[in-house]
Formats: sequence, structure tokens, C-alpha cells
Amino acid sequence: MARWDRANEPRIPDWFWAAVETQAEVRVVEVDECDVHYHQWGAGDGGAAAKPGMLFVHGMNAHRRWWDFIGPQFLDSYRVAAMDLTGMGDSDYRHAYSAETYAAEIASVCDDAGFGTDVVVVGHSFGGAMAVKAANSYPARFGALVLVDSGLRHPDEPEPDHPPLGGGRAKVYPDRETAQARFRLYPPQPCANDYILAYIARHSLMPLDGAGWAWKFDEELPLTLAGAERAAGDYASLAVPTGIVYGALSASFSRRTLEHTVALLPGEVPVRAVADARHHVFLDQPLAFVDALREVAAQTRRPRPARERS
Repeated sequence: MARWDRANEPRIPDWFWAAVETQAEVRVVEVDECDVHYHQWGAGDGGAAAKPGMLFVHGMNAHRRWWDFIGPQFLDSYRVAAMDLTGMGDSDYRHAYSAETYAAEIASVCDDAGFGTDVVVVGHSFGGAMAVKAANSYPARFGALVLVDSGLRHPDEPEPDHPPLGGGRAKVYPDRETAQARFRLYPPQPCANDYILAYIARHSLMPLDGAGWAWKFDEELPLTLAGAERAAGDYASLAVPTGIVYGALSASFSRRTLEHTVALLPGEVPVRAVADARHHVFLDQPLAFVDALREVAAQTRRPRPARERS
């Protein structure tokens, strides 16, 4: 959405415009011969060095722009960044993907952004699972994890009846408008905030050298991804304080999933349910999500070592 959309869309709340119009610095870091794109808000703030970092990691087939209306709301307390995992958003595509590489990407973005070891990594869905992999691979690198509608399903709990994610040949649309009209959430769910969906859809497309428009993700990713399975040991072995925010109406994160995940995680686990929200919690109830995340992050985050504060 451009600024002129404000006049045409008076129903869009002011807080949304204030967030998405907050200036961000776009940066790139190379990981295993691929460029990983991220953007950072508040990097030029003179007092930013005294603040802990907060990194947002998106879900499968999503990208960093999903956080544009969320991330800037934390600038009073954090330096904030959001990243594109490879194969999604503006980051490079790989011949094959792995959880090990995604863990390295998350750690590398934190390093490049100048975040200390008190950084809070916020991961939604698949991004939460990759944040768990990263924390196990680099246990001293992070200060806390907040898993957003992301955990481990109990082995006796049946999988939700979602259509398969797919893979293979990329879909190409003749123009941007046709493509945007086809934007859908996965797993499927309704969302009343159509202005948020329109914003995300607009930033989810790329032109194909005059041959149409396609979504910003690699259709081959699910077919080549290795090591991304969620395992009980991944959660039980975490040495990083971990909290959970989830949608109270989520079909992907049931009460049994919550109880199973919390039972596996070491130590106290702050948990907040966001009422009237499904799997895409921060799309359904963005302001309630911000409040819940702020509270859980504050309760979960471990302090920066004294040598990093000097």
C-alpha cells in the first residue's frame, strides 16, 4: 500500500499506517553462498545499542514483510529485525534446503544486525521450529525464544485435515491484480482484517521478466527440505528460555499440543493465548498479539552479560 491508499481506505486504523510507514534499513548477509535478506528498524537510533535485539522469523512460504505492522511497535524496548529465510521472500533460492542451514541463517542475521546474546527470537509456525533448531545449534547465541502458534503435536493426536502444501511447478499470473486476488493463508482460515491480507499479498509477488507474476517462494522447497522434522528431543534439550503465544481458536495448536510442548520444555514457560485468533495470530488480532508478545518476551528474556553491556 502506498501513502495515497490512506485517503481511499479510511477504515484502516492509524496504528497500522504508523507501523508500516516506519523506515527500515534493508540489509543482506551471505550464508553458505546464498544472500539472506532482512530489514532492521531503529538501527540508526542513538540509544539503540543499549536495547536488546528482537528478530522475527516467518512461517513456511511467508516472508519478512508479514511483520511490517508488528515489528515497529517494539522499538521502544528493542532493536528489531525481520528476515527472509532462503527460498522465501527476497532471499536467494537453494538447490536444496535444510534445518541446519536455516539455523545458521538465523544466527548470522543476529550477528550481522549487531544483536547481543540477549536477543529474543520470535518464530511463527515453521519459523518457530527453525528457531528451536537454531537455539540447539547455537545455545549461547540467543537470550530467549518465543514460539508463535508453534510447537510439537502429541504423537497420539491426529494431524489436522489440511490440504497438502504442494510443490513443483510455480504458478504464474498474467498481472499483479489477478495474483493478489488469489492470495490465501495456509493452513486455510478466515481473517477479518482484509487490509492486512491485502498488504501482505501486495508484498508477496515478484515480476517474471515481463512474463507475469509469481509468489516469492520456491515451489521446490518442501520437496528438498531436510532435517526439519520436529522431535521431542529438540524441545527437551533447549538451554534457551522459551515462551509461547498462540491463537485460542487455532486448529494447528490445540490444548493437547500446548500441554505436550510445555511438558517437554525445561523450566518455567510463560504462555499467553490470544482470544479470537487462529493460527495466523498476529493477522487476526494484531494489537492483542503485540500485548501478549511484549509480556511473554519480558518474562522469558535472559539478561545480557555484563561484558556486552559495557
